Amino acid sequence: MPHINVGPLDLYYEIRGSGPRLFFISGTGSDLRRHPNIFDSPLADQFEILAYDQRGLGQSARPDVDYTMIDYANDANALLQHLDWDPCAVLGISFGGMVAQEFALRFPHRISRLVLACTSAGGAGGHSYPLQNLSHLSSREWASMILTLSDTRRDAEWRKLNAQLFDQLVEQVLESQSIGANEPGREMGARRQIEARKGHDTYARLPAVELPVFVCGGKFDGIAPTENLDALARQITGAKLELFDGGHMFYLQDSRAFDRIADFYNGAV
Repeated sequence: MPHINVGPLDLYYEIRGSGPRLFFISGTGSDLRRHPNIFDSPLADQFEILAYDQRGLGQSARPDVDYTMIDYANDANALLQHLDWDPCAVLGISFGGMVAQEFALRFPHRISRLVLACTSAGGAGGHSYPLQNLSHLSSREWASMILTLSDTRRDAEWRKLNAQLFDQLVEQVLESQSIGANEPGREMGARRQIEARKGHDTYARLPAVELPVFVCGGKFDGIAPTENLDALARQITGAKLELFDGGHMFYLQDSRAFDRIADFYNGAV
């Protein structure tokens, strides 16, 4: 299995696909053993994709120390440096979009074009939903809340009319979360990642980003709402903003999303 030592920790990574290089930075709690992942997306047919498990997650190291957004940006930089994989296009989704903002501010020379998906700038640009507030919930309650937050169309009335479907979605989330559940340090690593979100605030610094940037998200996202996406795009000169028919997982809900992301990387957006 491909691991690489970047300073004080080992990161697990995978490279698949063919075409121009695309570096993917994943979201909260992500693990490359879960599917669908970025390699299951249409982008894998058009790009050579590098993806990795971030510190605290998946098959990467889980140091029991405070994590910061600067740590995550430094990890991404070290990975690209060690693999000699830059400059390249970058896609940051959700928490990965927060990391990608910090990464772009600190290491812009490693990025050719940047997509920030279903994410937030923090500060005056608005914070994504404080997921740390859900830590007291049981696994099933947490899954139910995440599904409700991630798509605001799933309100109480919708859940009542679609009870069986909603139960199936909850079971899918629980099954996904069970991967690696008994591994040492799993809960600690996931908690450390969520805690790092509290310090995220790039808003005032974003005008320094001088890269081609595409901001995108779902119209019904309750985790990174549309006003956050608009504020993020307005802070970056020349950034393009597009909203899709979906929630926080809009790229799985609206078939146009990955096509438009690919178009941006190819200079057509």
